[in-house]
Amino acid sequence: MASLIEKAQTLIQANLHAMVDKALESNSVAVMKQYIRDAESNLDELEDAAATVGGEVKTLERKYKEYKKKADQLDRNIDTFLMQGKADLARAAQNELNSNRALQERYHEQWVQQQREYEALLNARLKLQSKLQTIRQEQKEMEALLKLAESKEKTVKAIKSLDDLTGVGDADMARLGDSIRARLDKASAQSEMYAGRLDNQMDDVLGQAELDIQLEERKRRLGLSDSGTPAAEEDSLESDASASS
Repeated sequence: MASLIEKAQTLIQANLHAMVDKALESNSVAVMKQYIRDAESNLDELEDAAATVGGEVKTLERKYKEYKKKADQLDRNIDTFLMQGKADLARAAQNELNSNRALQERYHEQWVQQQREYEALLNARLKLQSKLQTIRQEQKEMEALLKLAESKEKTVKAIKSLDDLTGVGDADMARLGDSIRARLDKASAQSEMYAGRLDNQMDDVLGQAELDIQLEERKRRLGLSDSGTPAAEEDSLESDASASS
């Protein structure tokens, strides 16, 4: 029975702060739940043991009272036998009284001892019940706090992920924009370069055509047209034609 009480006392005197720290380190209330299960199991054992010891106390008390009643009766009988001069009966009754007194004392000692044991068990039971009630409440609070912590951690993780995504996205978009603008600048430069060449070619073509026109005009004045007929001959022919008409 002492081991059972010691077990109960160990649970009752358990370091709650250390248990809570251990639970928080593992981010779980499993440690506390296991503590509660152990305490509940020991509470059941305590209740069963208390009922057993309580029954023994009642038995020992009854036995003690029975032997005390019988011893008191024997004590009165001895006085009667002596008054009647029955020494042999008085002697036998005294011997039986001595045995009864010894048994009476023995049952009384056992009764007192078991009574103390019973009271200790009842006291341990009350303390353990009180501790259990406190721990159950602490468990609920811890579960609520743990859920809040998990929620906060998820929020922080989401925000951190968003920050990381935003930062990476900005950098990537910036690099992509720089690349596109670089390509556009290069294409623009190439376009300007080709346009310049085309302008030069057009200028060259237009300049050459103007020169050809000027030269052709000059040839007509000099009578050096592509047909090979001088301009004076052309004028004479035109005059003859007019006269004949």
